[in-house]
Amino acid sequence: MAANNKNRMSVSKMIEQQKQKRKFFNQLERFIPILLLIIASISVLTTVGIIYTLFAESVAFFRNVPILDFLTGTVLKPLSQNPEFGLLPLLNGTIISTVIAMLVAGPIGMMSAIYLSEYAPDHVRRVLKPLLEILAGVPTIVYGFFAFTFVTPLLRMIFPSIEATNILSPGIIMGVMIIPMIASLSEDAMSSVPNSMREGALALGSTKLETTFKVVIPAALSGIIASFVLGISRAIGETMIVAIASGSSKNFSFDITGSMQTMTAYIVEVAGGEAAAGTTIYYSLYAVALTLFVFTLMMNLLAKYISRKFREEY
Repeated sequence: MAANNKNRMSVSKMIEQQKQKRKFFNQLERFIPILLLIIASISVLTTVGIIYTLFAESVAFFRNVPILDFLTGTVLKPLSQNPEFGLLPLLNGTIISTVIAMLVAGPIGMMSAIYLSEYAPDHVRRVLKPLLEILAGVPTIVYGFFAFTFVTPLLRMIFPSIEATNILSPGIIMGVMIIPMIASLSEDAMSSVPNSMREGALALGSTKLETTFKVVIPAALSGIIASFVLGISRAIGETMIVAIASGSSKNFSFDITGSMQTMTAYIVEVAGGEAAAGTTIYYSLYAVALTLFVFTLMMNLLAKYISRKFREEY
């Protein structure tokens, strides 16, 4: 009898413990969505904070410098007795360096992706793709010193008139840095094209090259465009390479053998210089950063539209 009572008590105790555990897990389950929402909101709140900071500080700059003069000015002399803050020299340097980088990275990255996706045997692809992606892991400051100490002297052998700091050398090295991004993402997009499309084209008498350019690439075009846009964004936002190898000349020029300054390099110069907080040159840092943010945002929105349009067509 005593044993039965003891068993009943232990069973009831186990039931009570199970109820308490279930109650705890139910409360935890109600809390989990709130925790996940908070974690998911961190990136959104960070972006909102960045945008607010850029706009708030840029307003102080545009109180002293008319926005039209800033956007259309061709003279940038922030440290002179009569300072001028024209954006076009920086915008010009940024665009030229990006164009040079994409002229290097685009063809090489695309041809690498075609080879890896359509021509390379599996054992070769497994070796080459990781080796290619190693370039993406090299610190950008190493690329910068490589451009300044090796590529520029090499270019001076070909073009004796080229300056010690110029926009051509960092542009080329930025292109080398972007090659793995374009090659890897484009190869992934091309590899995802169903083999049935390739087999159908080959069955109709197309050559391997015709199948690649007329079937595979059009089918993977949205992913390829995305890889190019990411490469362009990477080139526009690159800082250390241009800060080291392109110089700090703020002249509005199209001579790629001369020194130029990009928007990111200007931000580094002002942030690391002796510009006192609250001065116009200090606030110009935020105005340039806001322009860079708007520039890349518009380009990414355009890329999404183009990618969506091609995805609908194919």
